[in-house]
Amino acid sequence: MRPAAEHREAVRALLSTNLQQRVQLRPLAEAAGRILAQEMAAPRSLPPFANSQMDGYAVNTAELAAVPEGNTVELKVAAPIPAGAAAPELQPGTAAPIMTGAMLPAGADAVVPIERAEPDTFFAPQDLAGARVALPGGIPQGQFVRAAGSDISAGTRALAKGTRLGPAQLGLLAALGVAAVPVLAPVRVALLSTGDEVVEPGQDLAPGQIHDANTTLLAASLREAGAEVVRSRILADSPEDFLAALRRELRQERTDLVVTSGGISKGAYEVVRLALAAEGVSFLSVAMQPGGPQGIGTVDGVPFLGFPGNPVSALVSFEVFLRPALSALTGLPLPRPAVTAVLDAGTDSPEGKLQVRRGLFRDGRVSLVGGPGSHLIHALAESNALVLIPEGTGHLEAGAEVTVWLLE
Repeated sequence: MRPAAEHREAVRALLSTNLQQRVQLRPLAEAAGRILAQEMAAPRSLPPFANSQMDGYAVNTAELAAVPEGNTVELKVAAPIPAGAAAPELQPGTAAPIMTGAMLPAGADAVVPIERAEPDTFFAPQDLAGARVALPGGIPQGQFVRAAGSDISAGTRALAKGTRLGPAQLGLLAALGVAAVPVLAPVRVALLSTGDEVVEPGQDLAPGQIHDANTTLLAASLREAGAEVVRSRILADSPEDFLAALRRELRQERTDLVVTSGGISKGAYEVVRLALAAEGVSFLSVAMQPGGPQGIGTVDGVPFLGFPGNPVSALVSFEVFLRPALSALTGLPLPRPAVTAVLDAGTDSPEGKLQVRRGLFRDGRVSLVGGPGSHLIHALAESNALVLIPEGTGHLEAGAEVTVWLLE
């Protein structure tokens, strides 16, 4: 059996070699959560001009330098400078009322807060003629001034290639005047269901049939991971018919990755394995419980992954093999948080396999939910973590430390 870590690397290598990364230009409103496809340089400086950090008076500090500390000097009140307006040059012997964010006028090099002025309120427009204000001496240059480019200078790197675009990153681009941004296109996954024994939820079951949980489970997981999912159902009695139908799907839909669940074990009717083994796809056993049977390869140059048919096996396969590969190669999704937890109760594990159990994690402790069976989807639904029991571990006592991947 192939070790789980080795198969995880094989999946990463498969996607690294065959996954086609495409770039889309998206408006900022549609780029949230996407991955930046190229480095972005600042097209302008932020702030684009020197501006006031607070409401007060724009002054030339040279006119206040000779005033002893604790004394004030009277200056003529110039025309007010509101935010969003061009500032006229500050004339000698004057102080200009200035609002937060307003452009600092030429000739000014500091702002005196309104609280330190006498009077400590602004003059009404009808009272400006002949108005004078007393300001303290000893004001340092640059006081309460946001210098042009003090946040970022034009031409410097704003965001690195591969950055995940969250609210802060999109806000920076908007402040720089960028309206659209190049991002990696979502990985387009053809998610195939097969088999006469599974029927769509909502349909009646005939004897021997079950409802298809895997397609919903994997589609939701893939979309949560940032992928675009195309669902298909192929019913074929022979491997030749299955392969022909799959090739038609690949011709009709632009596909970056094919994922199937079921039909890959060693049984006589495993149509996926029988159809694709001759195409060079490998079907093997991985030392993992659940999720031992796995398929990996390419079909007409498109990477292919075959997961087992039991629902928990399919999800564990996605979490252990595919999700980390997508995260490493495309930046989406973010890796699962991994923490160390104390096991509430003892448990057994097959020594030669990585066992992935479902658990409920709270306050540094984890309780196993349900048994190791790959069909226990109710236990999966009640869990918020995957508990990893490594190869070589036959038994763990209560109180043992285990690695936990948080699902929420």
